Amino acid sequence: MKTATTIIQILVRVAGLTQIVLGVLFWTNNVLTLVPIHMLVGLVLVLLLWSLAGMSLWAGVNRGRAALAIVWGVIVVALGMTQTQILPGSAHWVIEVVHLLVGLAAIGMAEGLAAGIKQARSIQGLGVEG
Repeated sequence: MKTATTIIQILVRVAGLTQIVLGVLFWTNNVLTLVPIHMLVGLVLVLLLWSLAGMSLWAGVNRGRAALAIVWGVIVVALGMTQTQILPGSAHWVIEVVHLLVGLAAIGMAEGLAAGIKQARSIQGLGVEG
């Protein structure tokens, strides 16, 4: 499970970096034709987050943290799919900042879950109850 966790963690980092780069390009009104790619990569990122949440449940890591990650993934998708309709006009930048922060939090949650899984597996590998 440790190898799978590491692979998913790397994919989360690549997807997260891709999202940030695309987001900056969109904020500067460049390559807006890539918005569908941004949405697809965002969905992949959420699926990776959910995978880590499931793996953390399997590994016996903090169940509340895993449940929060599952709910947070729903929030990420809902916000991403509807953000253009929320607070349109000159104040829309507020939603864009919220969108960025929600996405960064999802990446952070994935990192935390991955670390927890690796730690739990290391402890179990030593024969210590985790």
